[in-house]
Amino acid sequence: MRVFVIAGEPSGDRLGGALMTGLRQLVADVQFDGIGGEQMQAQGLVSRFDMNELSIMGLLEVAPKYFHLKRRIAQTAAQVIAAKPDVLITIDSPDFCLRVAKLVKASSTIRTVHSVAPTVWAWRPGRAAKMARMIDHVLALFPFEPPLMTAAGMECDFVGHPVVAEPQADKAAIAAFRAAHGLGDAPVLLVLPGSRRGEVTRLSPVFGAALEKVLARHPDLRVVVPAAGPVAGLVREAVADWPGAPLVLDPAQVDPTHKRAAFRTATLALAASGTVSLELAAAGTPMVIAYDFNWISRQIIKRLMLSDTATLVNLVSDTRVVPECLGPDCRPDLIAQALEQVMESPDQQTKAMDLTMRRLGLGGKAPGLRAAEAVLAGIARSS
Repeated sequence: MRVFVIAGEPSGDRLGGALMTGLRQLVADVQFDGIGGEQMQAQGLVSRFDMNELSIMGLLEVAPKYFHLKRRIAQTAAQVIAAKPDVLITIDSPDFCLRVAKLVKASSTIRTVHSVAPTVWAWRPGRAAKMARMIDHVLALFPFEPPLMTAAGMECDFVGHPVVAEPQADKAAIAAFRAAHGLGDAPVLLVLPGSRRGEVTRLSPVFGAALEKVLARHPDLRVVVPAAGPVAGLVREAVADWPGAPLVLDPAQVDPTHKRAAFRTATLALAASGTVSLELAAAGTPMVIAYDFNWISRQIIKRLMLSDTATLVNLVSDTRVVPECLGPDCRPDLIAQALEQVMESPDQQTKAMDLTMRRLGLGGKAPGLRAAEAVLAGIARSS
C-alpha cells in the first residue's frame, strides 16, 4: 500500500505521525511518501522538502510567500500524480494542502483524504462545499463535525484527537524536571507564544508586558517557556528582556520529557490560541488564551467569525470557562487580569478540561489507529 501524506506545521506533523503509526499497525507493507516533520519522519517518511516552509498563518503573512508556495503546490501535485499512491492524505494547512488536492483531482482518480475538518462552525461555512470538490473523505477531530461535512457531500469519520493518547508526566518525571532546572517547589507559569515566527514576533512583547504586571504581585512565580523547535532561537531572543528570568525549553537542548513535566506541574498557563489549549487540558493545567493577527487580517477575520470563542476547550466542552484575550483585547492589562482571575479560581476549568478529554476519545482506541481504520475502510468502499 502506498500513501502520499502531507503536513505543513507541527500540529499536523503530530496528527500525521499518529496516523502513520496506526497504518503501520494495520498494513504490513505500507510505504509513505510526502511532506512532514520529525514525527512523520520517525515513521519512515523522507520529506520532499522542509515542512517549515509551510508554517505560516494570516492573510498578510501568506502574501510575501505566495509565488514560492504556488510553485511548491504545482511541484507537489505533480509528484503525487507521478507516484500514483493508493491515497493522498493531506493534514491541515488548507491553503497549501487543498490546492494540491485540487490539482491532483483534476488530473487523476487518486482518492483524497483530509485530516482536520475546516472550522465551518467558526467562520466561512462555505469552505466545506468548496472542499468537497477535491476531497473524498474527512477525518474529524471533534465529535460535532461529521454532520457538517456529510451535508457538504463528503464522507466523514470522527476519529478523536491524538492529544488524548499522548503520555503525561508522572510524579517522578515532574520531580526530575524541577530538580534539573532548580525550580524547587515554586509555582510555575507556562507561557506559550506560538509555534510560528509571526506569532512569536507579534505576541512576545504583549505577553512579556503582561508578565511584568503578574510577577509584580506574585514574585515567587517561575516562568517556563516551552518553545517549538523551528522557532526556539527566536523565542529565546524574544523573551530575553522578560521579567522573571524565563526558563526556555528548547527541544533540541533539553530532555524530551521536560515539556510534558512542565505542562503537568504548571499552576497555570498563558498560551497563543490553537491546539496547545488541548495539550494543557490533557495535563490539567488551567489557562488563559491570547492571540492577535496583524491589523488588516484582524479586520477581515472578525467580520467572518461565527463563533463567540476561539478556544477548543470551550468549544468541545460547550462552556466558556477559559478566558480569552483576542484581537483588540490582546493587551497586557487584560491578559494580566485574566491570569489573576484564573489563579484565584482555577477549579472552574477542571470539569471542562476533563469533559473535553472524554469527548475527544480518552479511554477508547488511540485516535491515530481510529484514523487509520477510517482511511482503510474508505479505500475499501471506493474500490
